[in-house]
Amino acid sequence: MTNITQAIILFGHGSRDPLWHLPIQAVAERLLHRGTGSTITCAYLELTEPSLPACAAQLVNQGITHIKVVPMFLGVGRHAREDLPVIMAELKQSHPNVSFTVQAAVGENPAVLDLLADVALSES
Repeated sequence: MTNITQAIILFGHGSRDPLWHLPIQAVAERLLHRGTGSTITCAYLELTEPSLPACAAQLVNQGITHIKVVPMFLGVGRHAREDLPVIMAELKQSHPNVSFTVQAAVGENPAVLDLLADVALSES
């Protein structure tokens, strides 16, 4: 058995509505089924637990040394532009032995934009 040292955190805004969480959790499930070799989890900016700092701390306590944060935002507003960089700087300071990377927000990915256009054109 190998020790998992990498994690992917899907980072969303958060909501009090439990139905809001279903899509981000579905993405996490799909990643788990793909056998990435990474721990997959979700974290949220506000209104929902766990927060990104709490999630990262839990992963570090489990021995994770490489964490990739994937902002699950379609638009790159204040949260992605301003809040996330501050949180990431704090995480890097709190966990200096952990390698953190932040992917571009999913809404900046051309493949996601093409998929959304396809969905908009679909008949269903």
